[in-house]
Amino acid sequence: MTTVEETPAALGEVDLLRAEVARLTAERDALRADMDRRDGELETAGRMLAARAQTMTSVIDAVTEQSIIGTDLDGVVRVWNPGAEKLLGLPRAEVVRRRLITDFHLAEELAAEGGGLHALVRLAQAEGRDVRDWTYVTAGGEERTVSVAVTPRSDDSGEHAGWNFVGTDMTEVRASERLKDQFVSLISHELRTPLSSILGYLELVLDDPDQPLTEEQRSYLGTVERNAQRLLRLVGDLLFTAQVEAGRFTLQPEDVDLAAVLRAAEENARVAAAAGDVRLDLDLPAADVVVAGDPVRLGQACDNLVSNAVKFTPAGGRVTLSLRAGWQAADGAFTEQPCPGGAPVARISVSDTGYGIPAAELDQLFTRFFRASTAKRNAVKGVGLGLSITKAITTAHGGSLDVVSAEGRGTTFTLTLPIPR
Repeated sequence: MTTVEETPAALGEVDLLRAEVARLTAERDALRADMDRRDGELETAGRMLAARAQTMTSVIDAVTEQSIIGTDLDGVVRVWNPGAEKLLGLPRAEVVRRRLITDFHLAEELAAEGGGLHALVRLAQAEGRDVRDWTYVTAGGEERTVSVAVTPRSDDSGEHAGWNFVGTDMTEVRASERLKDQFVSLISHELRTPLSSILGYLELVLDDPDQPLTEEQRSYLGTVERNAQRLLRLVGDLLFTAQVEAGRFTLQPEDVDLAAVLRAAEENARVAAAAGDVRLDLDLPAADVVVAGDPVRLGQACDNLVSNAVKFTPAGGRVTLSLRAGWQAADGAFTEQPCPGGAPVARISVSDTGYGIPAAELDQLFTRFFRASTAKRNAVKGVGLGLSITKAITTAHGGSLDVVSAEGRGTTFTLTLPIPR
C-alpha cells in the first residue's frame, strides 16, 4: 500500500483552511447574535407601536362630544371615533375604508369652495391648519353646522399620510347667535326712531327764540339731551355690531390723513380727560401719514381707544397718542427703516398709565359685551362694545389690533394699518 506523506506545504494549506473556517464560524455566530438582538429590538418596537396605537385609539374613542375623522390622501375615511358616530349617525364599520369625508358635507358648500377634498384642505395645506364652519349632513339627511379644525396627518415615518378633521357641533350655538343678532338689530331700530324724535323736539325747545328758557330749565334739558345722545350712540354701536356679525359691514374708502384722525380723537377726549385730571399727549410725525380707508370708521376706532384709555386712567395719570410710519417685517416686527420682505404700514399707539388688564382676560378683550374685571372694580362705565367694534373696523381695513397690558401699570393698544405702495 502506498501512503501520501503530508508535506509542510500541505499542512500549511490545511491550517489556513481551518483558520478560515473558524473565522467564518465566528462571523456566523456574530451575525446570528446580531439577528437575535435585532429580532428582540423589533419585537420591543412592535409592542411599543402597538401600545401607542392602542393608547391613541383609546384617547380618540374617549372623545364623544367631538367628531374625530382621519382620512388618507384621497379622503377615504380611516379613523371614525364615537363622536363622529354620534354626530353623523353611522357606526364605524359602515364608514372606515368605505366612505369619503366629502360624503358627509353639503355639496353646495364644497362646490362654492372649488369642490372635492381640495375645498376642505386647501387652507390647511397652505398654512398648516384651518378652522371654520362647515355644514355636515347626517345619515338621516339633517344638516348640522360644525366648526371643523383641519390638520395634516403623518404616518410613523413622518410622511404626509392624510388629514385630520376635528369637528364641534355648533348648530345650536350659531342659531342662538343669529337670534341674538336679530334681536339686537330689531331693538336697535325700534329705539332709534323714538330717540331721534326726542332729540329733534329737544333741539326745537332749546333753540326756540319765542319761548326762551330759564337757566335751570336749560340745564335740565341739557342733561336730557346728553343722555339721549349717549343712548343714540349705544344704539348705533349695537346696530354696527349686528351688521358686522351679519357680514353687512361696508366701508367708504378714500385717502385718510391719520394725523388729522388722531387730532380729532384727542380733541373729542379733551373734556373728559380734563374732568378726570388726566393728561393727554399727542406725538405726531412731521410728514403726513396717509392710508386708504373709511375716515368715519377709522375715527370711530381711534375715538374708542382714546375714550377707553381716559376712562381707565385715574386722576394724575397720562394718556399718549402716537403715530408712526414704517415697515412691518414678515415676522410682524416693526421698524421705521425699509426691510427685506417688509410692507409699509402706519402704526397708531394709545398708551395709558391706568388700571391695566389682567393677563388672563386679554384673550377675551375683543369679545362683544366683555368687560375687564378692573373696569368693574373701578366702576368704569361701559357696556363692552367699543373694543369689539374697533377690532372689526381694523380687520376690515386689512390691519391688526394688538394689546399689551399689566395690571396696575397701564395698557397700550397698537393699531397697524397697511400703507398703499
